[in-house]
Amino acid sequence: MTAGPHSGDPTVYRVVVNHEEQYSIWPTDQPLPNGWDDTGRAGSREDCLAYIETVWTDMRPLSLRRRIEQEAAQ
Repeated sequence: MTAGPHSGDPTVYRVVVNHEEQYSIWPTDQPLPNGWDDTGRAGSREDCLAYIETVWTDMRPLSLRRRIEQEAAQ
């Protein structure tokens, strides 16, 4: 197995989430981008992406999920 393009990356990342409950990673040494909040989770790129894979189980934006729920309730 060959190493991925990010293997050996010394950057520490944090997991961030926006108002639509969409997740991403961001370097801890950079200020958070507007509209994103820190989840409190940090580590290597691989660790952060593995965490996101476990918590972001529904890729639909929150606004879409709410609209679908409202339409189903009518």
